[in-house]
Amino acid sequence: VPGVAEIDAIGGYAQQYHVQPDPQKLASLGLTFTDVIEALERNNTSTGAGFLEQNGEAYVVRADGRINAMEDIANVVVASRNSTPIHIDDVAIVEYGKELRTGSASENGMEVVVGTAMMLKGANSRIVAKAVDDRLMQVQASLPEGIKAKTVLNRTKLVDATIKTVQKNLGEGAILVIVVLFLLLGNIRAAVIAALVIPIAMLITASGMLKAGISANLMSLGALDFGLIVDGAVIVTENCLRRLAERQHHEGRLLTLQERMQEVMEASRQMIQPAVFGQAIIITVYIPLLTFTGVEGKMFEPMALTVIIALVAAFILSITFVPAMIALLIKGRVEEKDNRFMAWSKRRYAPVLSWVLDHPKKVVLVAVVIFAISMVLGTRLGQEFTPTLDEKDIAMHAMRIPSTSITQSTEMQLLVEKTVSQLPEVAFVYAKTGTAEMAADPMPPNVSDTFIILKPKEEWPDPKMPKADFVEKLNEAVSKIPGNAYEFTQPIQMRFNELISGVRSDVAVKVFGDEFDDMNKTANDIASVLRQINGSADVKVEQTTGLPMLDIKLDKMAIARYGLNISEILDLISAAVGGREAGLVFEGDRRFPIVVRLPENIRQDLIALENLPVPVMHEDGAARSYIPLKQVASFKVSEGPNQISRENGKRRVVVQANVRNRDIGSFVAEAQEAIAAQVKMPAGYWLEWGGQFENLQAASKRLMIVVPACFFLIFMMLFTALGSTKQALMVFSGVPLAISGGIVTLLLRDMPFSISAAVGFIALSGIAVLNGLVMITYINQLREKGLDMIDAIKEGALTRLRPVLMTALVASLGFVPMALATGTGAEVQKPIATVVIGGLITATALTLVVLPALYKLFAKKKKQPEPVNTELFVSEPH
Repeated sequence: VPGVAEIDAIGGYAQQYHVQPDPQKLASLGLTFTDVIEALERNNTSTGAGFLEQNGEAYVVRADGRINAMEDIANVVVASRNSTPIHIDDVAIVEYGKELRTGSASENGMEVVVGTAMMLKGANSRIVAKAVDDRLMQVQASLPEGIKAKTVLNRTKLVDATIKTVQKNLGEGAILVIVVLFLLLGNIRAAVIAALVIPIAMLITASGMLKAGISANLMSLGALDFGLIVDGAVIVTENCLRRLAERQHHEGRLLTLQERMQEVMEASRQMIQPAVFGQAIIITVYIPLLTFTGVEGKMFEPMALTVIIALVAAFILSITFVPAMIALLIKGRVEEKDNRFMAWSKRRYAPVLSWVLDHPKKVVLVAVVIFAISMVLGTRLGQEFTPTLDEKDIAMHAMRIPSTSITQSTEMQLLVEKTVSQLPEVAFVYAKTGTAEMAADPMPPNVSDTFIILKPKEEWPDPKMPKADFVEKLNEAVSKIPGNAYEFTQPIQMRFNELISGVRSDVAVKVFGDEFDDMNKTANDIASVLRQINGSADVKVEQTTGLPMLDIKLDKMAIARYGLNISEILDLISAAVGGREAGLVFEGDRRFPIVVRLPENIRQDLIALENLPVPVMHEDGAARSYIPLKQVASFKVSEGPNQISRENGKRRVVVQANVRNRDIGSFVAEAQEAIAAQVKMPAGYWLEWGGQFENLQAASKRLMIVVPACFFLIFMMLFTALGSTKQALMVFSGVPLAISGGIVTLLLRDMPFSISAAVGFIALSGIAVLNGLVMITYINQLREKGLDMIDAIKEGALTRLRPVLMTALVASLGFVPMALATGTGAEVQKPIATVVIGGLITATALTLVVLPALYKLFAKKKKQPEPVNTELFVSEPH
């Protein structure tokens, strides 16, 4: 299948041919394990003998002496005694056997074989997963009777579910934006033309994503807002309509096509410069996302690139497609008048504006107080890297004591699965225990990754039960089974956490030091503190000890006294206990190893191992004699290290914890304070915090550097557009008030700050600055025409009320479906939408209320000389 690197299979047994010598029979005949192994190797080979010519033809000569069946193994001659051949089956049991396995797989309490398709780097997971699923259906048709292959975990289902949520949100957002355009533009044809920018821009965006290798998914499409996309088109459309209406009024008749094209061309030319500034500002605020590296870069860089491609496409359409369509289709009478909503809005806004201009200092003071309060409230926001995506399924980590064998661990896991599968909410459950043959995902044999696939919620006995409550119910059910400890997460989330810091939990506390005893004591103290903190779950310390070992110590003096070599003793132990491969048996395209080792009953008997015969050759060349292994080696069962973990060359022990019903940021802050007060660290030992918190810190630090730099760049753009430092600062003051609204809205919805919310703040900053630029620019134009400051502010604010409201409404309404969505993946989009909607409320208030007050207080009282690039967003006042 294209895109598949390999299949990591686990479960079942690998077939072998076992030759199990009887040590006593070997000793009685003067034979050794080495004799058996060498006999098998000598009698399982083939050779080529060149070629010969017969009757003009060349014959390749091949002599085949390979073993083809079990009978061939049994009949191999090991030696001869008194002219009587000694066959393998005279000194050993020959039978079909199975490889010593380190892992198993199971489903619903029965052992199975599980294969995991490993995807090539850079491949599209949705395409590859679907191709694998399709190929599996073809394979199923060719399997023997009684064997069934089925897909148990398919990422395509989650990807499709999240894309469906995104499509639904975008579709509903587009409808809301189009309705606003119809209501506020007052011209149906013009509204349709502006709305057509949405599908065309999306087609161009899709082409750009394909060219850039960006797949359509929750992250890449998560920040798209059709309100932002049509913003430039709305500005151009409004200016074109106003100029057409003025020209019709001046001529006193309908305009010809040539006249319409002339006016539209002039209107568009006036908008090119402001459109460039507007789009450049919004694109600039997305630059910080392009600076992310690591996991956060993989997640948010596609989002920023997609938005930038969409905005560039929309800008090109707004100065090409939109003017052309307006010139061709707006043929009838065009009237520049306000609809009922705008007329009502102006009536309500006019007295408020008058009061603001009479009390500008009070208004600015209130704005400063609001910002200060929001900053204080912002300290109460929790923090997390990204919102947890509900994958609908559960991953349960089942752990036993380190000494548990793979056989015992598998039996315990089967009991766990039978218990879990009886829950009415569970569709089926499967697990992987220990390590597969390829060891792509190594685990000790005492650990099982259990994947619990849930039924659709409508099939639950209580469809309204929250998933967190079901996890508690699940934990209660499996906790009744003795010998297991559990931690709960989600399949993809578990792998994501592993990718971040090498652990599967949300938070990891890494203890670094030299001595494992001190590190373990410190780690256990930390775990005790974490368990007392609200929100902690599945707290555990990495198992570094407790692995039983059979330690065979060689007596070097005794070995030398008997004239033996250490390698001879080690080879005997290795072959007898671990087994030694002595060739292969070919069955068609398949090959099976021949393994020589002790019978299982002797391998498990320590006394029998101690008495294993060791051959000793006499100096005079006399026949071999034998001594028991215990005369040259001592056997001792001891406890050894279960695992030794290092990071950057230093030993470490990890304390893991999941966080439930609480944000990670506040949890870690409280944990750090409690650990510092209650845990005493030995000299030379230190802690590091990992997990999702580590990524949050890395992303936050990068944003703290890049965002101010971007804001400075935006300020320079504003200065270039307005030619005044004071006015640039006035416009830029929209950012703090916009942020205030975003913070308050997050608090009202009980959402923590996350990188998703940061994306919302980034988008919000661009919109807030854009609205302020619209207002200031028009006021400057009016003052240049001779109006005094107060009249210019009043007329400018009232005239610009419609574009300011339209920008705010289309942008915020485009995000409303995201803010209210409940589908799969909505958790990631909600913070973005919540911040933008809340921030636009305060940003619009700033533009309409605070900005006029600031202008009156800080603008020059007398008429200013013509500033640079002042003709922005409007043409002639009317």
